[in-house]
Amino acid sequence: MSDFSIRDILTKVQDGIIRIPTFQRGFVWDSDTVAFFMDSIYKSYPFGTIQLWRTKEKLTTEKALGPFPIFQRDDQYPIDYVLDGQQRITSIFGVFQTEYVLPDNAENPFKIYFDLRADVNIQDSQFVSLADNEVDNTRHFPLNCLFDTVKYRQSTNSLPEVDIKTIDELQAIFKEVKIPFQTLETDDSAKVAIVFERINRKGIPLDTFQLLSAWTWSEDFVLQSKFEELTDELRPYGFEEVGGNINLLLRICSAILADSGSASAIINLNGATVRDRFDEIINGIRGAIDFLKTNFKIEKLNNLPYDNLLVPLSVFFSVSGNQHLRYDNNQREVITKWFWRTCFSKRYSAGILRALNRDIEEIKKLKNKLSSNLSVISINVDGSYFLKNQFTMGTVNTKTFILMLAQNNPKSFITGSPISLSNVLKEYNRNEFHHIYPRAYLKTKSGLTNSDSSLANFCFMSRSDNQRLGGMAPSIYRQYMEKNSQDILNTSYIDETKLFKDDYDQFILDRTEKLLTAVGKLIN
Repeated sequence: MSDFSIRDILTKVQDGIIRIPTFQRGFVWDSDTVAFFMDSIYKSYPFGTIQLWRTKEKLTTEKALGPFPIFQRDDQYPIDYVLDGQQRITSIFGVFQTEYVLPDNAENPFKIYFDLRADVNIQDSQFVSLADNEVDNTRHFPLNCLFDTVKYRQSTNSLPEVDIKTIDELQAIFKEVKIPFQTLETDDSAKVAIVFERINRKGIPLDTFQLLSAWTWSEDFVLQSKFEELTDELRPYGFEEVGGNINLLLRICSAILADSGSASAIINLNGATVRDRFDEIINGIRGAIDFLKTNFKIEKLNNLPYDNLLVPLSVFFSVSGNQHLRYDNNQREVITKWFWRTCFSKRYSAGILRALNRDIEEIKKLKNKLSSNLSVISINVDGSYFLKNQFTMGTVNTKTFILMLAQNNPKSFITGSPISLSNVLKEYNRNEFHHIYPRAYLKTKSGLTNSDSSLANFCFMSRSDNQRLGGMAPSIYRQYMEKNSQDILNTSYIDETKLFKDDYDQFILDRTEKLLTAVGKLIN
């Protein structure tokens, strides 16, 4: 741990040594926050450690220090990029520097004054932000005079001796204060990515995206714009959420270009590599989405039990140029089995990076028609999956269950017409899924041993059908169904002889067995 004086910070900023990297957010403190920061320094309250990254490699683009220009530097010296502390450094420079006059129309939160008449206590600030017409020279002392000998003398000349003594003590405090800082000295951008992520995990989460944007930037390649274009392209297909899911996109980029599910792994790549191979990423995502829609009836990202299922799939379909990967039936069957085994086993719920990296490795083997263990996943689904798990929208179990039902092309209970899965899955709300044994009916029964909201008591059912059937017993609502009711019920894994006996416990156990048989066909 080392220390800066305020004079050190002023000099290093003006000499172009301390700089702001592109991936940092801009300066966001308002004048009141700057004033409170000055009060914290004055009263020796803790205000955090500055985190710097020292490197000889200048970034292609940099950010200005708040409203101030990007300062020129001597190329012989290393650069200290600010990883944490931009607001503090910018405030110190803005308040105490005297060389740069901001335009009249520019935001200037740095006109901070010490109030000589403020109540002295440990809580309230003695520093205020004032417009020029609010300043009382007999009461308000400008802080930007403290490090300018001439201005300091001019500003104190007409003040009474007691005020001059107070201001001399004020100046001594600010001249002697130590600003702690730590320096990460490396040209390894991967280390910088990890440090930057960990620093910012304390506050508003920042991800590797800003770093990646800096590494890959060129005059004709802006990563943010590329992702926005992808969003627009995928919107007609219902997958526009992919373009806005930065963490998912970074995982996909990393998986395709660096063979790793870690977003920070891509930072090791040369920016030109990312730009040159970006078409592989886009083609991979396109192919993965087409495969999901075609083989699993998935209509939007939210239908997926795990967003990260898109990562290995994008690796499989990633090709350069305008090509499309052609897969054979064996590859399709292996991927399909892997998909269902991953969902039913919930293996992406914990140890995600290890599972992803394994799947990335195995799906690449499958892509190259080598021996692959992609679908070799330990799994044991028993009746408790459907009996004990409740139907709760948004959970992995419920999403998996809904997709499983969708594979059987369910029909409307009353009319027997095919349910428009495309519309239902795009809307994806509770209104299209209802209890087979109505809750209102079950409330009239006693001695039930199974939950009425378990997965096994749910099916696709339109709101209108559900309202028509109401809270009737199944033996009664049978009259509203077409004569070929068993054909309709088969599409929902239901046996009419069990349904219409009004014996809920027996029905639910029978349906659970049928659902388990369906799972077996999907995963084996």
